[in-house]
Amino acid sequence: MIRRLYDWTMRLAEGPRALWSLAAISFAESSFFPIPPDVVVVPMVLARPRQAWLIAAICTVASVVGGLFGYAIGYFAMESIGAWLIELYGMQDKAAEFHANYAEWGLWVILIKGLTPIPYKLVTIVSGAAQYALGPFILASIITRGLRFFLIAALLRVYGEPIRAFIERRLTLVTTVFVALVVGGFMVLKYI
Repeated sequence: MIRRLYDWTMRLAEGPRALWSLAAISFAESSFFPIPPDVVVVPMVLARPRQAWLIAAICTVASVVGGLFGYAIGYFAMESIGAWLIELYGMQDKAAEFHANYAEWGLWVILIKGLTPIPYKLVTIVSGAAQYALGPFILASIITRGLRFFLIAALLRVYGEPIRAFIERRLTLVTTVFVALVVGGFMVLKYI
């Protein structure tokens, strides 16, 4: 089953709507969707190494725009949609902690959390709820998301074929590690 899913993802990455799919997933992940865009970025760059920078740019822009949507959820609808999303992911305690950290650390919270496996949607929603200044929020989002996606694209562009060969040889291991990182991000967020 994992092999079929991988093959499907690679076909999607090579398809004509791949960039639109990437933008949609990246947008959604920054505000409400649980799966990070890396699941699409990695196969897309492996399938299209010459478009690595375009892929990273589209992912960054869509993520920042999605972050603005998450910010709006926190700013305008924290008591309803924002609270529901945070509860859905079991992040109530962390949301309160993040909110408190904004008073002291502000920009650093966005910069650091945007690079980690901790769900970025929490950062965007809580930034809006904390009414963090929009300009620095956008700038920090561009820096942190851009750094993440351009770094992934650069590594895959340079080391793509060996990485692709490794992934295809050890697909179950790679999938398990990836899922563990995503779940670990949520667990770190919930318990630390």
